[in-house]
Amino acid sequence: MEQRSPPRPRPATPDDGSAGPLQPRFDWALFLDIDGTLLHITDAPELAEVSDHLRAVLAALLPRFEGAIALISGRRLDSIDRLFAPLRLPAAGLHGLEHRGPNGDVRRLGAPEALDPWRDALAAFARDNPGVTLEDKGRAVALHYRRAPENAAAARHLVGQLMARHGSGLRVIDGKMVLEIKPALADKGHAVRGFLAEPPFRGRRPVFIGDDTTDEDAFAVVNALGGDSICVGDRPGTHARFRLADVDAVVAWLDAMPAALDRLEPRKHRR
Repeated sequence: MEQRSPPRPRPATPDDGSAGPLQPRFDWALFLDIDGTLLHITDAPELAEVSDHLRAVLAALLPRFEGAIALISGRRLDSIDRLFAPLRLPAAGLHGLEHRGPNGDVRRLGAPEALDPWRDALAAFARDNPGVTLEDKGRAVALHYRRAPENAAAARHLVGQLMARHGSGLRVIDGKMVLEIKPALADKGHAVRGFLAEPPFRGRRPVFIGDDTTDEDAFAVVNALGGDSICVGDRPGTHARFRLADVDAVVAWLDAMPAALDRLEPRKHRR
């Protein structure tokens, strides 16, 4: 039987920058990936910076959605907080292995020792291949080769070998110039569902914006729940139903959202 590819995502905003086919609503719960979505991807995660403008944009949206905004990232929670300080939003780190709800309570899944059999081999590969770096996040590890893309095939081969020997209960995420290994206990889709089970997210329409492989789990969940999924960039095969061109388009769209919401009548979703 012939298999059909997913439909090509529609733009969330048209070229003229006005509020396009995806109009903001007061009953949204807004879920945002960070790297590649809110921030341009850098050669190393520690080089990323959050502008005062982006902080102001997010702060302006919080009261419109009654606090129902969360960051969902492959970064650890402490890394997210350092980036966005003094702004401190509900957040899921490590693709859902860490979860901090609106009340500040943190839940963690997985154990760092589950990746002990991987660490020495990945560290040796990074040492032997200039430009490759190993990011150890405790409950997950990531092998970055953005500065040495010629090592992609060798990196995938090594990770495949390690999965065959030590992969029980783990998952490999093949992202943008990075291979990430983590416990298969949670993903960004689980993170979205977790937030939607607690106030102020409960009962709202989920909207997720992301750009990479790891965001597909969230797109699938949001679609199943009747929400809106938005892919950043032109990624083939995405399950997202809408598209924004790049990081700058995402920030501009979010920046315009308070004014668009304030024009809505009646404001029945404001409580």
